[in-house]
Amino acid sequence: MALAVQPALSKYGADMIRVLLVDDQLMVRTGFRMILEAESDLVVVGEAATGTEAVDECRQKRPDVILMDIRMPQMDGIEATKRINQLPDNGARVLMLTTFDLRDYVYAALRAGASGFMLKDAPPEQLVEAIHVVANGDALLAPSVTRLLIEEVAKRPRLSSQTVPGLSDLTEREHEVLVLVARGMSNSEIAESLYLGEATVKTHLGRVLTKLGVRDRVQAVVLAYETGVVTPGV
Repeated sequence: MALAVQPALSKYGADMIRVLLVDDQLMVRTGFRMILEAESDLVVVGEAATGTEAVDECRQKRPDVILMDIRMPQMDGIEATKRINQLPDNGARVLMLTTFDLRDYVYAALRAGASGFMLKDAPPEQLVEAIHVVANGDALLAPSVTRLLIEEVAKRPRLSSQTVPGLSDLTEREHEVLVLVARGMSNSEIAESLYLGEATVKTHLGRVLTKLGVRDRVQAVVLAYETGVVTPGV
């Protein structure tokens, strides 16, 4: 499920996507750098080997996208993501990368504000595509990750919808869009299902995100399952 870009510094050009690499293994960062710097519209603006360094680099380099490892010394990627999303005027989107079993990390990472989740052994072209997706303000989850997310949320105590600001303010149409997003539909699929134009769906989804106070559709999906707006398997 493919569940904005902050302006780049003039040094790199307005259409360049600025990427920060965060991994405690130098060879991994070097491999990622080689892949990304082969792309004409991607530039690596910094590297970090710990979560603590990642927060500092994000504050200084102002990246558009952060490729974030999860298990690192000093501070893990989940805590680093949480702190980065608390930085004032932060426009960075975090794409989580890991070789570990997703089940233990996916829920915490997405609740911390990650915009996507991928395995490190994904093909280079998928990594590049994922960076473009999250840089454009969308969020990205592989179908397998979506299933794990739903399973994990289903195990947790349900939040009262009354405790979620904005949920009761959704219009009937906005509620319908939220339900279909939570079921994994793309904007084009939702448009077809509701007999709407895709631009109209994007407008409704934008209003849903604003009213719920969430960054992207992944966060909206988590909230939909947590509050029982959508029930797994239904």
